[in-house]
Amino acid sequence: MNKPPTQSRRQFLQKAALGGALAGTVSLPVLANADKLEFPDDLPEWMRAPGGEFGNYGQPSKHEQQVIRWISANPAAPGNGVSWTPLHDLQGTITPNGLHYERHHNGVPQIDPEQHILLIDGLVDKPISFDVKSLMRYPMVSRTCFIECGGNSNSGWRSNPIQSQAGYAHGLVSNAEWTGIPLKLLLKEAGIQTAAKWVIAEGADAAALNISIPLEKLLDDALLALYQNGERLRPENGYPMRLVLPGWEGILNVKWLRQLRLTDEPIMSRDETSQYTELMPDGSARQFTFINEAKSLITSPSLGMMLPDNPGIYQISGLAWSGRGKITRVEISADGGDSWVDAELQGPVLDKAFTRFSLPWHWQGEYAILQSRATDETGYVQPSREALIENRGKHGFFHYNAIVSWEITEEGDINHVYGF
Repeated sequence: MNKPPTQSRRQFLQKAALGGALAGTVSLPVLANADKLEFPDDLPEWMRAPGGEFGNYGQPSKHEQQVIRWISANPAAPGNGVSWTPLHDLQGTITPNGLHYERHHNGVPQIDPEQHILLIDGLVDKPISFDVKSLMRYPMVSRTCFIECGGNSNSGWRSNPIQSQAGYAHGLVSNAEWTGIPLKLLLKEAGIQTAAKWVIAEGADAAALNISIPLEKLLDDALLALYQNGERLRPENGYPMRLVLPGWEGILNVKWLRQLRLTDEPIMSRDETSQYTELMPDGSARQFTFINEAKSLITSPSLGMMLPDNPGIYQISGLAWSGRGKITRVEISADGGDSWVDAELQGPVLDKAFTRFSLPWHWQGEYAILQSRATDETGYVQPSREALIENRGKHGFFHYNAIVSWEITEEGDINHVYGF
């Protein structure tokens, strides 16, 4: 990484670009020759003939076909892989269903809802099963929350910063409105025995993924989700039913749910022993780290974009989220963390959900490093990369939530760096 000359950096700090942008009224950029803009003499072709037909299910414009998930799959087993949400191409906080990130262990099952059964058994008074039609009779609630893969942003553990667009490095996280049945209603109907402390959740995919979840979480805010953003779940997101555990790592939000078995201890499956555990600096292994800690990401401007030659006011925008509750503060730095200014949080700020933040920034054509830092309602502050590595060591893979740094060169190019 090329650091800025001392004089350039000092001038940059003295001009206090962020503070200046916030002090008083901000003048927005004006289009060149705006006073000379006028409609052309001829109407555009789409105004000279009737439009096309409309269909039974809407699709994005053909001019937005670049807004897609980026897929990484195992060539030897194409059904095993991930797809990233293009966070850098989206606005607001809700992720469209067709762009929600995915993690698959053995492909996407095409389940006939007429044949699918959810079984609750184990340490219960009476094992009970539900088909989809019977579940539709239960009272439902809606909850907007994020789901984040435990491996999201894991390229940050590398020695050198990866040069991928924001969503394609940090997009194993999405935010949606989930509608379904509070799990506690179904569990209590089966009758929970005193010895029950854990629940083994299993999916109906060909991997029969199973994993242990503390019973306490399922009795708190867990949903058996049947709908996503108002429509029935899509196959890749768990149709006909899935678990949603707000704020907890994605692997626990089991898709295509077929069984909940109550037990007195965890099952110690592959995905909670050899996977989703973390080697610590002292040689011990960190296990059952369910909660996704506070995190933020500037999505614009970010890598893959470029600031034009003309300096001026630019809107910094991004997302923040925490598995422990609401985001209470997001700070922005343009000097690699030497100084910080509070961003505006766009409401409503929801519990365990995406919060959009923004801040006008006066770029004066000089070198800068943009960073965002989130704080949640528990007081937890998103760490720097150096602090995260000091605490967790250099050999991590999961739960990377360090501050992300975007370098802005004098020419307006944007790169991913690890701070000054």
